[in-house]
Amino acid sequence: MENNIVKVWFDNGRIFIKTAAGEEKSHPLSWFPKLQNAANTVLENFTLSPFGIHWEQLDEDLSFEGFLNYSR
Repeated sequence: MENNIVKVWFDNGRIFIKTAAGEEKSHPLSWFPKLQNAANTVLENFTLSPFGIHWEQLDEDLSFEGFLNYSR
């Protein structure tokens, strides 16, 4: 999936993404232990690639395809 993500944010223990088409999806941070245990300043320090979200400080990646299709 090519990057059509226009926004990533965190609220109430969840990570959210919004696509260019306006679709919003979220997951609990508890599904991603490295993200759940990270300080807000670290969470907000991510980069977007054509395929996902990367946190350099955490050595953590979430693919957009997985994010949009994953459920527990």
